[in-house]
Amino acid sequence: HCQDARLFRPTRVGGSKAPAGERMPKNSEAVKVVVRCRPLNSTEEANGNYRIVDMDNKRGSVSIKRPDSNGQEEPKVFTFDRVYDWNSLQETVYNESAAYIVDSVLKGFNGTIFAYGQTGTGKTHTMEGKESPEDLRGVIPRAFHHIFTAIKTVANPNLEFLVRANP
Repeated sequence: HCQDARLFRPTRVGGSKAPAGERMPKNSEAVKVVVRCRPLNSTEEANGNYRIVDMDNKRGSVSIKRPDSNGQEEPKVFTFDRVYDWNSLQETVYNESAAYIVDSVLKGFNGTIFAYGQTGTGKTHTMEGKESPEDLRGVIPRAFHHIFTAIKTVANPNLEFLVRANP
């Protein structure tokens, strides 16, 4: 029920170096691996399924228990740059794990965000979400809003923006 989103280090478009003062903080110039787990759905609950994953948001760890071990086996623990449990909000995921990449893109760096995971783990919910209510919007519509709001706030009439999206 978990998905894996890999956030790639921002690099300057065309490979040029960033002007002084525009360099990303060192800790944000690396691949980040973020995991988000969704809650059990109603069908899973009706079938008697139960959660075998525990999330420690503060430590960035995911613990997985073997369902057939009857508590006799220690859970497997995996650590990531950030984890989000089934109670996480779309806005929180975006603000903490994607907004800085969009900010770097606006400064002329390349940035990549992608979701990876098994079918049914919540990738579409995280990346697209729902149009309404607004708090259910995912990473993509929030990134579009972020980009176009930033463009609108530029007061220089001599500045031109080209926004492209690859299919």
